[in-house]
Amino acid sequence: MSCLIETRGLNKKFKNKMALGDVNLQLERGRIIGLLGPNGSGKSTLIKIINGLMVPTSGEVLINGQKPGVETKKIISYLPERTYLNEWMRVRELLDYFCDFYEDFRRDRAEVMLKNLNISMDDKLKTMSKGTKEKVQLILVMSREAQLYILDEPIGGVDPAARDYILKTIIGNYNENATVLLSTHLISDIENILDEVIFLQYGQIRFHASVDDIRMKEGKSIDQLFREVYRC
Repeated sequence: MSCLIETRGLNKKFKNKMALGDVNLQLERGRIIGLLGPNGSGKSTLIKIINGLMVPTSGEVLINGQKPGVETKKIISYLPERTYLNEWMRVRELLDYFCDFYEDFRRDRAEVMLKNLNISMDDKLKTMSKGTKEKVQLILVMSREAQLYILDEPIGGVDPAARDYILKTIIGNYNENATVLLSTHLISDIENILDEVIFLQYGQIRFHASVDDIRMKEGKSIDQLFREVYRC
């Protein structure tokens, strides 16, 4: 497998606060990776830098060998923590928008997932619950044939009954050459789909290992290890 994301001495400082400090990572293709840590650990800052939404103070990040920019945006499908879609739009119009904007958008895939969740093409976002809006947004993101999916709290606002479907959607809609970088606080819900985890604390990497290695060497679940590391 080849390296898809690489960071070298990545630092980000806001006034007197160091949000990221000397972050060095190499993330391979074909992996589902959990980006984990308490609030203020640097997860959102790292995600924004990878997406080209924020510039590092020093160091660099490479996506498929390129610095974040126009070309990397073409291969990244990003689900932010907060809904960014226009409330007045109907589901049908959202599909039209994504078809026009992204060459790799699979409308047929999106329609199947919407149908499975009983979401009407004529529904407007403003009439939906927070959980349904998040389902729609996730479907749009996972219906692209991207190389990198970045999901920030994809199951945070949905009911437990819908979480299994959403996790199956994530697993079933990325190919073996793509990587999913998933940030969440609901570790016990998602750890069974993860290949590896990154623990961030105070802007630095506290722990980075494969899930199999953790279970073999530590004899613990990811949730148990997280609670131990951060004393939750």
